[in-house]
This record gives sequence, C-alpha cells and structure tokens, in this order.
Amino acid sequence: MLVTAPDFEAENEASRYINRDVSWLSFNERVLANAQNETLPLGERLRFITISAGNLDEFYMVRLAGMLQLRERGYKNMPDEEANLAEVISQVATRAEALKRDQQKTLGAVLHALSDQGFSLCEIEALTPSESKWLDTHFADNILPLLVPTTLDPAHPFPFIQNRGKGLLLELRDKSDEVARAVILLPENLERFIRLPQAQGSAETRFVLLEQVIMHHLAMIYPGYDLVESGMFRILRDSEIEIDDEADDLINQFESALRARRRGNVVSLVLSQDLSAGARTLFRGDLQVDPDLIFVAQGYVGLGDFSQLLDYLPKQFFYRKFHPRHPQRVIDFKDDCFAAIRNKDFVVHHPYESFDIVLRFLEQAAEDPNVMAIRQTLYRTAPQSKIVSALIAAAEAGKSVIAVIELKARFDEANNIKLARLLERAGVQVAYGLADLKVHSKLSHVIRREGTRLVSYAHCGTGNYHPVTAKIYTDLSFFTCDVAICDDVRHIFNYLTSQVRPDKLQKLIISPDESAAWFAKQIDQEIAAAKEGKPSGIWIKCNAIVDPFLIEKLYEASAAKVPVHMIVRGICGLRPGIKGLSETIIVKSIIGRFLEHGRIFVFANGGAFQSPKNKVYMSSADLMPRNLYKRVEAIIPLENKTVRQQVLSQIIEAQLKDEANSWYLRGDGSYEKSEAGDNAFCAHTYFMKNPSLSGQGSLANHQENITNE
Repeated sequence: MLVTAPDFEAENEASRYINRDVSWLSFNERVLANAQNETLPLGERLRFITISAGNLDEFYMVRLAGMLQLRERGYKNMPDEEANLAEVISQVATRAEALKRDQQKTLGAVLHALSDQGFSLCEIEALTPSESKWLDTHFADNILPLLVPTTLDPAHPFPFIQNRGKGLLLELRDKSDEVARAVILLPENLERFIRLPQAQGSAETRFVLLEQVIMHHLAMIYPGYDLVESGMFRILRDSEIEIDDEADDLINQFESALRARRRGNVVSLVLSQDLSAGARTLFRGDLQVDPDLIFVAQGYVGLGDFSQLLDYLPKQFFYRKFHPRHPQRVIDFKDDCFAAIRNKDFVVHHPYESFDIVLRFLEQAAEDPNVMAIRQTLYRTAPQSKIVSALIAAAEAGKSVIAVIELKARFDEANNIKLARLLERAGVQVAYGLADLKVHSKLSHVIRREGTRLVSYAHCGTGNYHPVTAKIYTDLSFFTCDVAICDDVRHIFNYLTSQVRPDKLQKLIISPDESAAWFAKQIDQEIAAAKEGKPSGIWIKCNAIVDPFLIEKLYEASAAKVPVHMIVRGICGLRPGIKGLSETIIVKSIIGRFLEHGRIFVFANGGAFQSPKNKVYMSSADLMPRNLYKRVEAIIPLENKTVRQQVLSQIIEAQLKDEANSWYLRGDGSYEKSEAGDNAFCAHTYFMKNPSLSGQGSLANHQENITNE
C-alpha cells in the first residue's frame, strides 16, 4: 500500500523533513487512537489512554523543556535546523493541547463504558449512608494524618511542588468575612482512587477520588471556614539533567542532578475548569508559568493516574493472557543454554518467547564452575533485577564480573545508582560507561573454560535487560559463540572500561565512529546496483529516523529507483511518496498490543528480498543523531542460515504484511490507518501462534505459513 501526498511539494530545505516533535506527537495520537477503538477490551483502551498521557508528560519534561531552554538562552532557530524556534514551540504546544483535549474526551467515553459494566467513579453525594460512614473513618485514619494544608500569606508562600506534583487550591472565607487562599498537596504515596466497600449482593465496584474525599471533609482541616471556590492543579518540570563531563565522581554528580531535577522550571500547568481567572493569575505569578503552558482541563487532572484502576478490573476487560514460549531449541538441550548455543546460533523473539532465557543464560553462567568471567551492560533494568542477582552470585563465587551501568538512562538514573552501589558491595567491578557518550548497546559476554581452552559466548539484544518491559516490547535476543563476534564484543567491553577505542572490529559495527558511514556505504551499494539494472532494495525496521544525512541518502536511493520499505514505529523525519524526492519509499507504523522495539536492517546486496544474498543486521540503534554519533551502539550481522530465514521470512515479512495495526505515512506528515477490515493480517497474533524459526528445534514441522494466517 503506497500512500502519497500529491498536493505536497518540498519547497525548501527545511520542508524536506517532517519536524521530529510534530512526528512524535503524531505517534502519541496513534497510541490514543487505540483507546478509541471500540473493538478492543475496555481495560486495554484505558491502558492506552494512560500510556498516551505518560508519553505526553515526557514530551513536556524533555522535548518542550529543551526548546524553552533554547528560547531562554536567546536562540532564534532550532539547532541544526532552519525552523524558527518560536514557531516550532507554538506549533507543538497547540498540537499537544489538542491531544490533551482528545485524551479527556476519550477517557470520558471509556469511563462511561466502564460504568455500564459496573465499574464507576462516584460523586460523594451519591454515596449510601453506610458508604459515607466507612469513608469518614477511612479519611480520619488513613488520609488526614498525611495532609499538610498551607494557608498562603506573607509568612507562608506558595509551597514547593515537585515534578508531577498535584494538589488542591482553595479560596476560603472565615467568620469575619476575610478571604484566604490555601493549598493542599496530594501525597504521592496515597492511591488516588479509593475503592468503596462492595454492598452485599451487589456486583458493582465503585470508587471515589482522593481529591473529592478531601474536599468533602474540608471542615476537619479548616473548621469555621466557608469554601468560596476550589480546584485541582498539576505541574510538570524541566527534567533534563546536565552533568559535567569532567566530573571525577559521576554517581555523586548524578545524585545532585536528580535533586536539582525536582526543582526544574515549570513546563506545564494543568488546572481544573472550576478555578477562577484570579486563581490562574496566582499560579502564573507564584510558579512563573508562561500563560501558553497553562491548560484548563474540561475533565480530570492527571490522566496517567487512571492506570491505578487497571488493577481492579477483571481479566475479561483485557487481552486474553499470553504465556511466552520457552525456546524449544533450549528445551531440546535440557535447558543447557551453552549446549544449545554451541549447537547453533539462534534468535529469541520477545515477548512471544520468554525473556527468562536471557536470565537463565546469566544464571547458568553464575552457577557454572567452568565459567571464568562475565561482562554485562545495563541500561534499564528492574529495581529487583534477577540479572543483577546473577551478577552478584557470580562475583561472590569468585568469578570476574564486570557490569557497565549507564547512569544517563533517562528517568532510570536513580535506580541505576542503587544498582551500582549494590553490585560494588558484592565485588562486581562496576564501570559507568563513557563520560561523553551514553552506552546504549545491549551486550553480554561469558568466558567459559572448556577442556584446555577458553570459549566465549555472547548475547546481543535490541532491547533492555528488563523483565517487565520484555513482556510488552518486541525485541530480539541473539545468542552466539561465533569466535569473531564474541571477540568483537570483548573489544567493545574493553573500550567501555579502558576508553581505548578498538582499531577495527571483525564483524560488528559500532557507534559513534562507524555506523553512519557504514549505513551510507550500504545505501550507496544499493544505488549502484539499481543503476546497473541489478536487484536492489532496502528494508528497515526501527523506532525512529530523523538523521538528515541518512534521510538524504535514502532520498538519493529513491531517485535511483531503489525500493525502500520502512517500518518506523514512532518519529519519522523522512517524507515518503513525494514525486521527485521519495517516490519509491514506503513508511508505515505498527501500533498494537505490543510495542515495536527491535531494530532490523536488510540490504538486497544483488538479490531479491529473502534471497541468500541479502545482508541482514539487528541493532540496539535507531537512525537518530544521538544513536549514530553520541552513543555506543552495536550493529550485529546475522549470518546463520536459520536465523536469517527467521528474520527475513518470518519477522520482516509478517511486519510488511500486517494491516490490522498499520498506519501509513503520507508525504505531508499525516498518517492514514489501514482499512483492511476485521480479518486483516495481524503480525502480533501471528507471532503469538508461531514459534520462531531459529528457536523451534524439534517443533520444526509445526510452522504455519504466514499467508495462511
């Protein structure tokens, strides 16, 4: 399905690219569109709303915050772009507000549908006498002791509100007719939704909101006062961290920066519609908020909190539970990961195949007396990580263990600091990557004594070593004992600890030195093939592409009539289907039950698609300047016949065939949802039903054909 925009013309250099921030907001609109899909279970629709709300929070705290910093420093244009900074800020702020309004409308529809199914948010006035009595006791025992009311006067200024903080603003009148304003912040450790006791014989589940409960019991906080007006507010702060690259102690630097983050400039203020214009003026003055950053909600404040309701909904309100498969190839070798890898390279496709295989690989390495050393990168992982436990067990068993922890993993910095302290206490050698580069590659390296020699095993991943996200992110785990690849992985770890860059790797390509030039070389080879009349083609699966250099190379490929098929989940700065610019380029985004996260790059190399001649690679990197020039990333060749077949004939083919969850990008930057109907092919459903080719082992005869799905 080729979607073009014949009415669009690239009139100048800037218009050759879609603005990355507008494209990001468009991605979040596609996420919200799933919440508007009435064929999905209600719980999943609510989940998509909260994901969209959380994504938008991050957009304000990082992207918009960065633009506001640039404006404050006197910038007129976006860095490395011709776009006017003020115009971009205005454009994205307007679109973000429209998205907020759409979120509110969608939430209202979902809550109404939930109410029809017996799950409702109640007004205090609608409570029964027994419910009111229970709530009075609950408030006095569990809420009131945690509240800190602040009456605003010269001695008591507006209290500090931390990032994502929310509360109530009150206007009160005492018996002498004096008017005062007060603030009550909602404690972060209190559930916002209070479940009422279920009436005997009733199947209905009812909740009241924390802020409404506080307001109902206001006389216990401000006795003798009458309420004039009240409303709710929520703020977001600039959450970018600046670190001195020359800092001797990165952990202490990050701990200080995290404390500073909580006091960043306010980049978003959401107010409930019942607050007066005078209250808005008070906020603008005390919090120094730009009026353009104030949003008056026509519904609820803090939509991300509604994720708390998900825990109360029954299983029929969600997708049917999916249990990931354990790779049959490993089962065939009696769960001996090393034996399975020695037999043949294989790829595990998460979340369809269990992330437990990655954990088991490291746990076996920790338990195996023949394992001498373990090296591991950690970018994002769980606070109670089994991977960390395995590394600690290995160190305590006397093995040489090195963990490279990326402190700069945004919003995971505090957790990574704790993990670093824990690992160091156990005797693990902890390295914090490189001061000027973020370590984003996902690598494990195990050295095992086998007979009289040392044998290396490697795991290379496209996703994070995080057991929670591994259940919803689609990623690839590649296991190999290929000597050249393992040697390259070892050199990368030496680079991360010694800061001495390897002169030349045998098979892997790494950022920041090689990847951009390598991509350009592969594209140039396809251009040359097309000009010579040979088969050519480029197939890319990634999360984002905004790098102008590579976008221009792909435009150049299109001019040479090279077919380019791109599956880009999120941000895409490339304009496809434009006459004279990108006619042979197709871009689509798949948004569905799972979050597409794996990166795959395929080049025809003189053969048709799925030919043995094709070059096939997987990576931790997207096609963004940060991945290409400011991070340590790894691009891994997939050379094993079965692994290549899995990627080409199963993963990429299913993604290209998917119409159930696909959105096609138009040249003007808009997306068009595929209208293939209820029976459209769904890649996610296909992968849930079929084991991966390289990991199926003795199940090899049970593979279903994609065309029959």
